[in-house]
Amino acid sequence: MATLEELTTEATAEIEAAKPMYKQVNNERLEFTDADYAQAVTDLANSKWDTQQFGYVQARQEAYGSIADQLDMQYWDAVNSTTTWKDHIATVKSDNPKPA
Repeated sequence: MATLEELTTEATAEIEAAKPMYKQVNNERLEFTDADYAQAVTDLANSKWDTQQFGYVQARQEAYGSIADQLDMQYWDAVNSTTTWKDHIATVKSDNPKPA
């Protein structure tokens, strides 16, 4: 797992590669100032950090499926003495681990 400093270095390289960058001010196209570039690096690094730290939450939510589908799995597990739902949840958790 990357540190915020490492992600900032990565973000800096990405912003440098994207130069020149522009903004629209009063219907005028202006190149970013040094402060704008610095803010872009900070914003990108923070976004990368958030994705690294909390991206697993959204990935799990999408992979779990709907509550209705999960309840259906639980019903059929009870009827058939299977573990489909437990296996599904275990797979989702192992495929999308929490960061250490």
